[in-house]
Amino acid sequence: MAAEGGSDPMLKLENTEKRDVLIKLEEKYQRKWQDSKVFEFDAPTLSEMPGATQQEMHKKHPKAYVNFAFPYMNGSLHVGHTFTVSKAEFTAGFNRMQGKRTLFPLGYHCTGMPIKACADKLVAEVARFGQNFENYEEEEAASAADYIPAPTQAQTKEDITKFTATKGKANAKTIKAKYQFQIMLSQNISKSELHKFSDPLYWLEYFPPLCKQDLIRFGARIDWRRQFVTTDANPYFDTFVRWQMNRLHEQSKIQFGSRYTIYSPKDGQPCMDHDRDEGEAILPQEYTALKLKVKEWAPKAAEIVNGKIPEGADAFFVPATLRPETMYGQTCCFVGPSITYGLFKASEKEYFVFTKRAAWNLAFQGHFFDSDHFPRKADALQPIVEFLGSVAIGTVVNAPLSVHKDVRILPMETVLATKGTGVVTSVPSDSPDDFATVRDLAKKPDYYGIQKEWAELEILPIIRIKTDEPHKNIIAKYLVEEKYKIQSPKDTTALAKAKDDAYKDGYYKGEMMIGDYKGQPVEVAKPKVRESLIKSGQAFAYAEPAGRVISRSGDECVVAYLGQWFMNYGDQDPEWRDSVLDYLKSPAFEAYTPETEHAFEGVIGWLNRWACARSFGLGSRLPWDKKFLVESLSDSTIYMAYYTVAHFLHGDLFGKTHGIFNIKAEQMTDNVWDYIVMRTEYDDKLTKESGIPKVELETLRRQLEYWYPFDMRVSGKDLLPNHLTFCLYVHAALFPKKLWPRSIRCNGHLLLNGAKMSKSKGNFLTLNDACKKFGTDATRVALADAGDGVDDANFDETVANSSILRLYTLKEWCEEVVNDKSLRDGEANDFFDQLFNNEINQLVHEAYRHYEAF
Repeated sequence: MAAEGGSDPMLKLENTEKRDVLIKLEEKYQRKWQDSKVFEFDAPTLSEMPGATQQEMHKKHPKAYVNFAFPYMNGSLHVGHTFTVSKAEFTAGFNRMQGKRTLFPLGYHCTGMPIKACADKLVAEVARFGQNFENYEEEEAASAADYIPAPTQAQTKEDITKFTATKGKANAKTIKAKYQFQIMLSQNISKSELHKFSDPLYWLEYFPPLCKQDLIRFGARIDWRRQFVTTDANPYFDTFVRWQMNRLHEQSKIQFGSRYTIYSPKDGQPCMDHDRDEGEAILPQEYTALKLKVKEWAPKAAEIVNGKIPEGADAFFVPATLRPETMYGQTCCFVGPSITYGLFKASEKEYFVFTKRAAWNLAFQGHFFDSDHFPRKADALQPIVEFLGSVAIGTVVNAPLSVHKDVRILPMETVLATKGTGVVTSVPSDSPDDFATVRDLAKKPDYYGIQKEWAELEILPIIRIKTDEPHKNIIAKYLVEEKYKIQSPKDTTALAKAKDDAYKDGYYKGEMMIGDYKGQPVEVAKPKVRESLIKSGQAFAYAEPAGRVISRSGDECVVAYLGQWFMNYGDQDPEWRDSVLDYLKSPAFEAYTPETEHAFEGVIGWLNRWACARSFGLGSRLPWDKKFLVESLSDSTIYMAYYTVAHFLHGDLFGKTHGIFNIKAEQMTDNVWDYIVMRTEYDDKLTKESGIPKVELETLRRQLEYWYPFDMRVSGKDLLPNHLTFCLYVHAALFPKKLWPRSIRCNGHLLLNGAKMSKSKGNFLTLNDACKKFGTDATRVALADAGDGVDDANFDETVANSSILRLYTLKEWCEEVVNDKSLRDGEANDFFDQLFNNEINQLVHEAYRHYEAF
């Protein structure tokens, strides 16, 4: 029935008659389900159960409420989305078969920058190529033919006190099409219609109906009365978001302050996870930037800088370190010989030497520019002069805190221009990299063009490390020469292991042997040393992204220190944090796998203040500061509650028509939402203020009280570091505890035929194409077979294909048996019919047991 076709990774089907018969049957019953509204359920009415408590309603009319993270409306659903959908879908079906009133709703996420960024690209492309792209020349396509794998971080983790979240989905992305219109064409959008997508709101009109159509075709048991789009495009949902933000603000869960955040200079605003093409879950990495004052320039460098620095001003080489407590042991400072450095004017009296990349980051942290005049383009920041690192070798600088006050600038071939400032201070007592390099420099001074004594300053112990290893408190020498026997600074694998050992032992087992904090544990002394250096003017704070981050607009992001509204997650509100952590560990909450539970605990451990507003994009306005929009991961934390009443408020996804009740959006005040979510009790003033009759208010509250809390939320594991944790936090802040989520189920990403999905490699399958190719039921079987848990699963087309024959054979057998007039009828046989019933009941029980554990 099927044959492999050439090098195409996708399965080719032949002889599709059986599949076509099945598809006709599927479509027949899918239409019948929609026409008969079999998936539409509501809470017991006030007349059915007047005055009933939540417990009484659930006892008489058991319910199940399942949902999944609503999809973003910048494209059609693919089988990866559908794998997540299937977990909620199968659970909904299981609960319906038990006779429970089952709610499975869906909305459409449109908030943030992705849609706006794509629309802006199309505006520029329409202006360049014409409305129908008639001026685009095909020969330009050659430069877009090769896809480029998105970069990943493969560097040794330096700050051992920070948790790092990994995102398989982000690393799996590839970039192929050069232009936005080419990406749109790959989604089967006609060229004549493409120009309409230059309006961001057109995306909201185009993709949600396709999503609904595909999921109906998939047979999803979704109650479509409750659909809506996010952003202020739906004024009813907008009131819900504004209520949420107001109440969080009143509780000081939202605050304003200056903090480091990932920032897009091009967009002129913070760039959070959902605004990124690359670098999801990457956070700012904070350093201590030391100021090593130049005492004497190397001859070649002196020639270049002569006359560039005014009399009375000083120049500083500026290394960035994560270990300020080790600065007592500096013996030199490294630069990359082939790296280009700039001399930048920091003030009338100070000039800094580092890479232009570092200067660009620093430009958004209170240096060079103020926050009201942040630059949009890198050419706004120019150095006074530029030179290669090689010309600075031999320069004498003053090293703050070091027992060796004056040290030399020396070469280090492994310095990265893409990390830190490109200047690296050397502490060979505690850094294996530094020890290996100074040892090599001292062995081959002529090769490196230095004087031997520059690399032979005495290495003194500065941290006492309480281990059984014979390191004599100079741990780097021991790790390099004895434990790992490292011969060269280029032995990166062994050096990475040594570095990890040195940093962990130094931080957790170390005690200061020198300086103002002598005798104190390193854990205690480290922040004190940093604070002292900064306070004395010998250092300043510096931060940059912990990895490469690219915004949806194609901009490489920096770290900015700016005033912004943020969610006060984490250590700043320990009571809030602990309430979430305690609930996570309680019997009331189910995470389904140890991996998910541990991941939640890890995120709650490191998650801190989160920027919740931006200046541009789509979304709802902050009620008290309307120049800002609520960002996409902050308006989507508790929308599951909105589903419970959506169809009573509006009759379409944009809220243009009234729902079951004739309520206007402006009537949905904050006080009304408080009553609905059971934060307050009814008062006649509520009806007077809102104009909503008491019976309608009570009905809305009844709907939420019956359906909430939701019983299962399903999501890909990539949302654990943000959305899913935020969901727990905000429910804990705004809802009574009995309405907090009962379970969250995470799944891995989906491979297709054993490989990552990639349009550029032809290994890609949309939900619509899967249902056309295999039929709905065979697609569902393949998704069920793909895998469970948080490991990546695999949609195998051969499983879907073989299921077609099995399903067709089963259909034929059923029809044959039903139409077979020769079969026995009448009274049941005491033995054989009971035996048959027992066998069926046993299979039902076994199936039930597995679904219940699911």
